[in-house]
Amino acid sequence: MIADPQLNPAAVELGSFFSQPPDVVWRALTEPDLLARWLFRPDGFAASGGARFRFTIPALPISEIACEVLTAEPCKQLTYSAMYPQPEHPARWIVDWTMRPQGRGTRLLLTQTGFDIEDRRQKMVRNAMERNWKRLVLPRLGEVIHH
Repeated sequence: MIADPQLNPAAVELGSFFSQPPDVVWRALTEPDLLARWLFRPDGFAASGGARFRFTIPALPISEIACEVLTAEPCKQLTYSAMYPQPEHPARWIVDWTMRPQGRGTRLLLTQTGFDIEDRRQKMVRNAMERNWKRLVLPRLGEVIHH
């Protein structure tokens, strides 16, 4: 296997195609009730730069992820920071969703950065996040978009 020099090994980069147009995908990424169906419940979310919100996760010991919208271009790009305040190992990531029309559908690219893969624990977290996005979260997003 030949490594792609354009890929960042410290980032999670996943692409998906949806047969729905970008406005349908955008709604799934930005409407709180839809977000809650495939990711987490967003408290105070607004799709505008500088907006601060929290994802609430009742099943985890630390039940909130503090976020800030960095970029919000309707039907094109949504980027937010996410800070998970674990006492021993706090984490701060950037999550970017980029949409491009493709045929009658939408190509969606997820990029999550902020991992220090020189740190063994951070590398494990990065790999676990990638598996979680692939196996659980993106398939649920697809279900929401299709309905």
